[in-house]
Amino acid sequence: MSVIETRELRKTYGRIQALKGVSLRVEKGQIYGLLGQNGAGKTTLIKILLGITQLTDGDARLLDAPAGNTAVRARVGYLPEDHQFPGYHSAYSLMDFYGQLYGVSRGDRRQKIPATLELVGIAGRMHSKIKTYSKGMKQRLGIAQALLHDPDVIFLDEPTDGVDPVGRKEIRALMATLKDRGHTIFLNSHLLGEVELICDRVAILQRGELVREGTIAELTAQKGVFELGLAPSQAFPEHEAKALGYPVRALNPTATLWEVGLTDGQTIDPLVRMLVEKGLSLRHLVEKKVTLEDVFMSVVEGAEPGTDRRERKATAVGGSDR
Repeated sequence: MSVIETRELRKTYGRIQALKGVSLRVEKGQIYGLLGQNGAGKTTLIKILLGITQLTDGDARLLDAPAGNTAVRARVGYLPEDHQFPGYHSAYSLMDFYGQLYGVSRGDRRQKIPATLELVGIAGRMHSKIKTYSKGMKQRLGIAQALLHDPDVIFLDEPTDGVDPVGRKEIRALMATLKDRGHTIFLNSHLLGEVELICDRVAILQRGELVREGTIAELTAQKGVFELGLAPSQAFPEHEAKALGYPVRALNPTATLWEVGLTDGQTIDPLVRMLVEKGLSLRHLVEKKVTLEDVFMSVVEGAEPGTDRRERKATAVGGSDR
């Protein structure tokens, strides 16, 4: 079942195109990550889905209703980036205030507030003033207010910002628990390692366009790229390797470390056999792995995933991004 869906979604501000035909689907129970540089259109997309901003063209649906539908809003939780809570409130009084806004009854609030604060790990400080909280505690409180009314869909904008590594692990575990309970999470984060660990699918926006979308495995798949190392005194037979049909390039100034690509249907075996026949000492041979950060930087800097960072800088796309 599709919980969030956009089709050819467009948003313009005067002459500026903030979103350019974005189409995506988020299924029930998924943790869906949205990535992009500042100005890529992430916040605009979220605001349209929440009904805060009107779309210019296309379609956006949330919980099988047009985005912005009043009844649907009651089934959505939202943690905005850089949220600010009044310091004179305690966590309990703030949650009580939000519970009233959400329409949660007094009796339910008395039960749900301590339980929700316990879930995010700050129940022991529920009666302390928010002004005494660390940034990480404020983030946890922000997540708690988004969960209080047991929403079907939860939008989290930078939920682990300012949280230490232990806290980030706990928040990942919390998101996994929410997923197991059937909640759908739409996550925006600049911590790509966190996204890679927790998200089922990821979309990458670049200048208002959806340029990559898929599972983590799909986005990071890089079949047939190997890193090969020889002994320092040995020369790699570059021309012979290319004659066999292998794209190769040196990875270090001494030409003892090489990247070897495979074309369709190729294996690495003929190249290894040729090196052995030439009496060369193969120090190591490993298949290169690509991270989500590699994929993201390839979009930002205009090079293939797995390319050396210095080479990516040489091919980077110029200009600022709104």
